[in-house]
Amino acid sequence: MIETERLILRGWREADIAPFHAMGQDAEVMRYIGPPMSLEDARAGYDRIVARQAEQGHCFWTIERKSDGAFLGFCGLQRGYDFLDGEIEIGWRLRRDAWGQGYAREAAEASLAWGWANLDTPRITAITVPANRASWGLMERLGMRRYPDEDFDHPGVPDGSPLKRHILYRIARPTTHGPA
Repeated sequence: MIETERLILRGWREADIAPFHAMGQDAEVMRYIGPPMSLEDARAGYDRIVARQAEQGHCFWTIERKSDGAFLGFCGLQRGYDFLDGEIEIGWRLRRDAWGQGYAREAAEASLAWGWANLDTPRITAITVPANRASWGLMERLGMRRYPDEDFDHPGVPDGSPLKRHILYRIARPTTHGPA
């Protein structure tokens, strides 16, 4: 569990499936991800995330608002897909009424800090589609840098889809300097 000023990032619970499914039914939330999620899609996603947490010790954690315990979405780290050469990936998705309040940045900064403290990785990667300005804008505010020579066609997205092309951002492990 990771705590920030306003949020708790935690492992998933069965009770998270319903709000996860509701978030996945919002066309604006899913605009740059894919079609709305069925309940079966949400359950399968939940199963994958829970398995990832068990296997890797981290995942895209549930974001819970401290003030009322509300499910706001998810943010966290996972070992990336094969097409990312297994790099650690940061990702997030929030329900629409949580947008524009700094929750994604707060959760992402906490996830990065956890990653640097707990994972032996030289860098953390993020991906999105070029049209998702909010997502890549956050990547830049987090200090991530785009690598346009590594943009790619996502193998899990059908050919001809406007969501096929993805852009790649990375951030290097911060250097620490001891006393001079």
